[in-house]
Amino acid sequence: MQAVVLAAGKGTRLRPLTEDKPKALVEVDGKPLLEDVFDNLLEIGVTELIVVVGYLKEKIIERYGDAYEGVPITYTHQRKQLGLAHAILQAEPHVEDDFVLMLGDNVFRANLGDVINRQNEERADAAFLVEQVPYEEASRYGVLDTNEYGEIVEVVEKPDEPPSNLVMTGFYTFTPAIFHACHLVQPSDRGEYELPDAIDLLIQSGRTIDAIRMDGWRIDVGYPEDRERAESLLADESSVAAEQ
Repeated sequence: MQAVVLAAGKGTRLRPLTEDKPKALVEVDGKPLLEDVFDNLLEIGVTELIVVVGYLKEKIIERYGDAYEGVPITYTHQRKQLGLAHAILQAEPHVEDDFVLMLGDNVFRANLGDVINRQNEERADAAFLVEQVPYEEASRYGVLDTNEYGEIVEVVEKPDEPPSNLVMTGFYTFTPAIFHACHLVQPSDRGEYELPDAIDLLIQSGRTIDAIRMDGWRIDVGYPEDRERAESLLADESSVAAEQ
């Protein structure tokens, strides 16, 4: 399976860590975020990486070249950061079939393989790894509503009043139908082409999107304190592993 990795961001909220590097190369526990993403994807069987780059893209390309641990990398350039739906469209010419989408600024230690398995069942048109968070934090994310079967029926991007505390985590599988939906998306009030708007178009067209509850943890590294929290969790895991 191919994986599209979004790594075009500047990471302005992580300054000064991002003054001389793209957000995806900020290190957590001595490893760049992007490399941690690559390792997770290779572990679940991804056979090709398509990396959407933008800000200081040459630093990513110089570091990883045309392959990572023997898995080929194709780079595609998002010239302006106009939202996740816009970023996904930069990968469209390189995607052949169902694919994984993963944000390049998240640290995961979770059941990513369960999402792949659900996609491979061919019952769903997409599957998302989802997480329950405190209600006061939900407005930072894309918030989901699901039906009795665990299917996603609505997605709202960063709402002021979240309809639930179930949120997207930055790990998805899609069929190529997502590209058609992204082409139809109109700019939001923020002037960006939002992924939740594309997902809602899929839902309205009758596509089935399954929510897979996260078993484990993930940190969206948006602020320096998120990086510190991820390093603390990784250190705890290392200590437990050393004791076993």
